[in-house]
Amino acid sequence: MKQPRRHAKAKERRATVLAGIIILQGLCALFFIGDVITDLSQGEHLDDLHLALESLAAVALVGGVVFMMVELRRVLARMSDMDAGLKIAQGQIAEVMHRFFKEWNLTEAEQDIAMMVLKGLDNDEIAQVRSTASGTVRAQTTSIYSKSDTHNRVQFISLFMEELMSGDFGTLEAPEQN
Repeated sequence: MKQPRRHAKAKERRATVLAGIIILQGLCALFFIGDVITDLSQGEHLDDLHLALESLAAVALVGGVVFMMVELRRVLARMSDMDAGLKIAQGQIAEVMHRFFKEWNLTEAEQDIAMMVLKGLDNDEIAQVRSTASGTVRAQTTSIYSKSDTHNRVQFISLFMEELMSGDFGTLEAPEQN
């Protein structure tokens, strides 16, 4: 589950690198602008190839700085939107799970086990985490499946996936199983 955090850090690094390039490009633009101003004050004219190229480089660098600043702002806004969307999605997932658990009258222990099943742990791993016997976990998962009107782990997980993919969080009734 650490992949989203690592992905977010990569985006933060990308924004930091972009900001560093903007600063470097801005410093280069200032250097060329200063050089052009110095050359013009010493009586050189823009028809001189050297001065014309420096002027063009300064204009291009300033344009690049402006463009990169706009892009950085877009990247930061996109990152903010994505973070907000992720938090909403996480909240929706938790809300869906807890509403299902309440509807099925799962005990607190069954809720813990159901969460671990949804996270992909098998019965032996759940027993180890909960410091209980594997048979106890097996009995509790059987009870969870019965209360949720599912027959196995795959149906149980797919019940949540269907609900989350539907996007309709208003009515949370378990779909009928064939």
